[in-house]
Amino acid sequence: MNSKIIQNSAKLLSQVQSQSFSKHKALKPPVRVAVTGAAGNIGYATVFRIASGQLLGPDQPVILQLIELPQAQNALKGVAMELNDCAFPLLQDIILTDNQSIGFKDADYALLVGSKPRGKGQERSDLIKDNGKIFVDTGKAINDNANRNIKVIVVGNPANTNCLIASHYAKDIPKENFTAMTRLDHDRGLTQIAQKLKCHVDDIQNFCIWGNHSPTMYPDLTHATVHGKPIKPQLDDTWINSYFNPKVQKRGAEILDARGLSSAASAGNAAIVHVRDWVLGSHKHWKSMAVHTDGSYGVPKGLIFSFPVTTENGNYKIVQGLKVDAYSQAKIDVTTKELLEERQAVEHLLK
Repeated sequence: MNSKIIQNSAKLLSQVQSQSFSKHKALKPPVRVAVTGAAGNIGYATVFRIASGQLLGPDQPVILQLIELPQAQNALKGVAMELNDCAFPLLQDIILTDNQSIGFKDADYALLVGSKPRGKGQERSDLIKDNGKIFVDTGKAINDNANRNIKVIVVGNPANTNCLIASHYAKDIPKENFTAMTRLDHDRGLTQIAQKLKCHVDDIQNFCIWGNHSPTMYPDLTHATVHGKPIKPQLDDTWINSYFNPKVQKRGAEILDARGLSSAASAGNAAIVHVRDWVLGSHKHWKSMAVHTDGSYGVPKGLIFSFPVTTENGNYKIVQGLKVDAYSQAKIDVTTKELLEERQAVEHLLK
């Protein structure tokens, strides 16, 4: 009797070990994900989700390359302790550094979360210049050390122009591999629509954000549908202009007033789903991404501008052929003007 139990137990253990080995064997080679500002609020909200497989899928092991300022290295060690304590099966290794050359070494993906926050009373133009200098060095470090096919998302504000600068100094990396995040604005808009129409966010299609990640952004309902029916006829213009647009455009300030801190978990989530959809595909659904302009919709080349995009096979495509009415064009012109002014403010860095 005991012999039979032992034999059955041994057989079961062998099956479990075999399944475990097969599962491990099925995993892909690890990829390297660099995160700047990794000990900050957004970085902290992001790295655990990357390690758990929410960025690149449940069969993709990762090596986290976490970059922080010298004075934040102790906090970064604490983040690494917590990551290790989670025992994530997909987390192969963690590299901690204040050296961008080390942090971006052979990186396949980069989430540029860190940036200098706006000081009290500081003009936006001065903030743009201060961050510009930071992203010059970041772009050079990516160019000199990262995988040639690296995919980059810039989260740190002013994200569009920071992205423009970084990509300018990463001359050997394809321009289309640099993007800035407007997915948070996109998802904020979806939620406001869903709450107004008492539907699920997944019921809404073809909504998008145009332009800059700033209060000049244009949340566009023109082509949006819910359950396949146009949304705009279901909403009055007063609600759109007086509530919806400013709610999406100024949501970050609203959260800052409420929490005393800027958006962190929601920003981290937006960064995760931005990259996830870029890599794994949006299944023909529109998403909003700030990308290098190619002349689409009359937006001048040489900017990082949010468009409606679809993603497939690791690539994005700007949705083409949309009719832009006079109201929408005026809104797009405003945010384009702001981005041109931002570019002019850092023109000395783009030579």
